[in-house]
This record gives sequence, structure tokens and C-alpha cells, in this order.
Amino acid sequence: MIKLTKAQYIEAYRQMLLIRRFEERCGQLYGAGQIAGFCHLYIGQEAVISGISLAKKPQDHTITSYRDHGHIIAAGIDPKFVLAELTGRASGCSKGKGGSMHMFDPEHNFHGGHGIVAAQVPIGTGIAFAEKYKGTDALCFTFFGDGAAHQGQVYEAFNMAKLWNLPVIYVLENNEYAMGTSVARAAGMTDLWRRGESFGIPGKQVDGMDIEAVYSAVMEATAYVRAGNGPILLEMKTYRYRGHSMSDPAKYRSKEEVEEYKEKRDPIERLRKIILENKYAGEDALKAIDKEVKDIVVEAAEFAVSEPEPDLSELYTNVYV
Repeated sequence: MIKLTKAQYIEAYRQMLLIRRFEERCGQLYGAGQIAGFCHLYIGQEAVISGISLAKKPQDHTITSYRDHGHIIAAGIDPKFVLAELTGRASGCSKGKGGSMHMFDPEHNFHGGHGIVAAQVPIGTGIAFAEKYKGTDALCFTFFGDGAAHQGQVYEAFNMAKLWNLPVIYVLENNEYAMGTSVARAAGMTDLWRRGESFGIPGKQVDGMDIEAVYSAVMEATAYVRAGNGPILLEMKTYRYRGHSMSDPAKYRSKEEVEEYKEKRDPIERLRKIILENKYAGEDALKAIDKEVKDIVVEAAEFAVSEPEPDLSELYTNVYV
């Protein structure tokens, strides 16, 4: 296994905690009516995007589905612009017009946030095609969920990606439930990491609740793809603590199941234990990070509810017709 450095362990802890606290504040603001529309939280899945962000290079691209807050924060944008987007403010990363499901940040090679299930998979494949066409060594991390894994366009994209050996890493975030349907009830073959085999795309299943496992697998995958071998599929076995969206009470699973993950497999607590046991940092240092993260989220929330909304003239900008 490829290990993280001491500095990377600390960086991962800070980033994962920031995403967790950010999402918790989103839930509070949604309940207070400050966030409208759909809102899908990433709580529980933080190790996936943090492990990947440590392994990727600045020139690499990211594209994902509508559970995107953690992904765009990990890409490097200031969280206050993400939260301002959620509250529909003009200073949001999509000018307040995209909301939770349509984040965008081209400066950090983040291409969305897509509301149509699996639509980002062929787009991510196209981004990889562009990089190969230009002769760069950049690749595209293309995220989708276990529900999206049943969409036909995913396999059309797989075929093209392998046919042209495109530099794309498909990241299947398997959080066990597509809305309210478990993987076992939706898939005849539940080893989703094998979905690319018929196209010649190798796959690997990874413990997505373990930052070390994610980082090691992604480091190996990036080396494979950058060597010109074409695409690879990583199935990240993870778990979301909240419902599919804020309107989902998640009654299709037991409280005991959720508590089992929280108490025994929580990615942040597992990382915290590693840091303390290896003396990468002490309790006081971690408490300082906790306070820093809390202050960032408080500032972001204040910014997001005080900024002006878009001018009415913005209704006519950024539209095709």
C-alpha cells in the first residue's frame, strides 16, 4: 500500500472535517429555508474525494453528479462561494443560478455538478478525449453513483474510452443506495467494479471509508492511466449517513445499520485515530484544526446569507436562446 506523508494525513483530516462541517451547516440552512430546491449531502463519504484530491495533479479534471459540494470544495474553491451558490446569491460559483446540483469552477478544472443521472459520464469521457487530443498528461476523474451504474450511456462511454485508450478514471461511489433502492435489489451482479471488464477496462474495489486505501488505489490508478493504458474503474465502497436528498427520511434502512457505520467505520474518526496513534499530531493540534474549520464554515454561512441575489437581468444571460 502507498502511504500518505505526515503532512498529507493532517491535510486530509482538515479537508474531510471541513466537508463534514460544511454539509452539516447546509442541512441547518436548508431546514431554515435559506437553501431551496434539491440538496444532496455528502456526509459519510468524505474519504473518497479527499483521498483522490491528494493523489491528483493540478492539471487533472473532475466531473461529478449532483452530490457535489464536497467535490468542488476539494477542488480548491473557497467554501463561501459554494455556500453562496446554495443560497442563490450572485457571488456564488455559478452566479446563484445553479444551486446545489449545478456547481461549476473552471479555474480549478471542476466541470460540475450534473442533475441528470449519469450524464456526466460521457462528458467526463469527452474531457479525457480533449486532453489526449492535445497531447497533455492530464486525466479526468469522472464520478458516478451505484444508481447511475445501470444507465446505458455509461457503457457507451466505456466503449469509446477503451477504444481510444482515453485518460479517464471512472470513480463509482457505491454508497449502497440509489435513492431508496439498495444495490442488491437493483443489480444482478453486485461487484460493480467489474462493470468495465467486457470493454477491456480493469476495475478494483476499494474501501471508500478508509483514506489510506483510497489514496493508495488512486495513486496506482493514475500511474496506470498516465502510462497510456487507457481507462480504469474504481468502485469506492462508501456510505451516506443522511437520506438521498434533504426530502428523504431514509426509512428504507434501519437505524442500527446507520449507527454501525457511524460508530465503527466513520472515515474521519478512523483518520483521527491514525494521526493520534502515530503521533503525527496531538489532541491540541487537532482541536485547533477543529476550531479553524468551524470558523471557516461560520464565515461562509454569514457570507452566504448576506450577499445580494442576482439582478433580474441575469435571467437573460447564459442561455442558448
